[in-house]
Amino acid sequence: MHELVDRLRQPDARITVLTGAGVSAASGVPTFRGADGLWRNFRPEALATAEAFRRDPGVVWEWYAWRRSRIAACEPNDAHRVLAGWSHRLPNFKLITQNVDGLHERAGSEKTIRLHGSIWEVSCWQGCTTSPRRWRDDTVTFKEMPPHCPYCGGLIRPGVVWFGETLESSVISQASDAAICDVFLTVGTSAVVYPAAGLIEEARRHGAFTVEINPEATPATPSVDLALKGGAETVLPEIDRQLKSPMR
Repeated sequence: MHELVDRLRQPDARITVLTGAGVSAASGVPTFRGADGLWRNFRPEALATAEAFRRDPGVVWEWYAWRRSRIAACEPNDAHRVLAGWSHRLPNFKLITQNVDGLHERAGSEKTIRLHGSIWEVSCWQGCTTSPRRWRDDTVTFKEMPPHCPYCGGLIRPGVVWFGETLESSVISQASDAAICDVFLTVGTSAVVYPAAGLIEEARRHGAFTVEINPEATPATPSVDLALKGGAETVLPEIDRQLKSPMR
C-alpha cells in the first residue's frame, strides 16, 4: 500500500477509479446478481431488457420502483465519501462507475462517468421529439404504473443500459480517455463484463500502476500490480488516511 500511496501523492499523477456494486454493498444496496437481487422469482437478466419491457412494462417498472425505494433509503458509505473527496482534492482524478444508484453523486463526486446510466433518470420509450433525450426523475412512488411521458403521454423507461443494448459512444470515449492514466484502481467489481473489463487492460497498456480492491479474488487479480483484499468502505479510508498523513 505504501507504493500506491506514494504514487497517489505525485502532484501530476493521473488517477482513475472504476467502481462496481461492491462499493455500494455497505450502504445496503442490493447487489444485482446476488441472492438478494431476486425479486418476485424473477432474475434481473429477465427484467433488464427491452424485450421484457415491450412484453410487460408494468412488471419491469414495479421492479425498478422497488429498486428505487431500496436505494432511496440508503446513504453513501465511507468508500463513496473518500472518492468524493479525491474528486475535489486530486487535480487529475477521474471516476468511472458501473453503478446506477447515484450514491457517488450524493456523496459529492462530480463529473462521474456512468457506464450504465442512472436509475434516477428516465427517457421516453417512443423517443418523442418533444422530450429531452433523458431527464432526472426522483419519484419513488409513481401515481400510475407504468409511468407515462409528460411530453407525449406514451410510456417512459428507466435511463439505464439494459442487456443487449450498447453503451453510448460518448461514454465509452470518456472511459477510454480516463484509462490513459498513471494509477488505475478497480474497486468492488469482478471486472469480467466488457467494456469495463477492458479498461484495466487499456490502463495497463498505457503503463498505469493497476490496483484491485475487493473482498475476494477475481479474474483480474493475477494480472494487477497490487491486490488489496477487503471491502471498499474499509480499504479506501485507510488509503486516504495514509495519503493525508505527513510524509516521512
